[in-house]
Amino acid sequence: MLRAKKPEAVQKRLKLFMFGPAGVGKTTAALNFPNAYIIDGERGTENYEKIINASGSMVFQTTQVEDVITEVKSLLTEKHEFRTLIIDPITILYNDLLDRSEAKVGSDFGRHYGAANKQMKRLSSLIMALDLNVVVTAHAKKEYAPGAAMQLLGQTFDGWKALDYLFDLVMDLSKKGKKRFGRVVKSRIETFPDEDVFEWSYDAIKKRYEAFAGEGILDRASVPVELATPEQVKTLKQLLEVVRLPDDTTAKWLAKANVDTFEDMPAATIDKCVQYVRDRLPDGKMRIEPAEAVA
Repeated sequence: MLRAKKPEAVQKRLKLFMFGPAGVGKTTAALNFPNAYIIDGERGTENYEKIINASGSMVFQTTQVEDVITEVKSLLTEKHEFRTLIIDPITILYNDLLDRSEAKVGSDFGRHYGAANKQMKRLSSLIMALDLNVVVTAHAKKEYAPGAAMQLLGQTFDGWKALDYLFDLVMDLSKKGKKRFGRVVKSRIETFPDEDVFEWSYDAIKKRYEAFAGEGILDRASVPVELATPEQVKTLKQLLEVVRLPDDTTAKWLAKANVDTFEDMPAATIDKCVQYVRDRLPDGKMRIEPAEAVA
């Protein structure tokens, strides 16, 4: 039986990725978003305390992706007054992760990339689940055509190669005099057509995006998500040791929930998984009470 259905309009928060060379003002551009939770990877916010305080924003400084994952999970699950998550820049976080991954697993056959990218994939899944606007910046680097000729094509972002696939809007920032311009590199938003160039400002972004997604979408309060409890995760793992499921079952569960670990699943989703496995328990085996599965 065919399962396709007509798509319905969904109000999505802005997910914006910006890159550009040093001095173009990536940090300044990002800080225009008010009520932001700013993750600062290179102490770029230290000269902007007046702007940050006036806009109701706060700063957390780190160079480690693990710290960012912890903060994003808190933003996802707790009630707060923030409207936007800013990560500035992602380049520093990724390079630090690569260095630590290489020290841990070595670099043979690109093992450190595999280890680092696994963490980045987990972070990206949590970011996309956030009921917040997300603004991520990256350093720029030169982009060359593949092959021996090494023809210079222009510039691209410096960081995890899959980053641009995640975002609905990717922009290349430049500066002429005191004016900052954004060039749309990739877009899933009709009010930001590909290759469009415009003078960058928060008001310009807001006007265009709200014309597409609905008035007030950038300023709406976030709705917390209840994630799986340690008790739920423990129960599911215990059940899976008893009940043999098809090899790809848990992978499908994780993919459908758009997460990489049971710990990142919504509580309601993992509860359904627990019940699914419990219903397939052999008679007399490990009859765990429901109270253990739902905290």
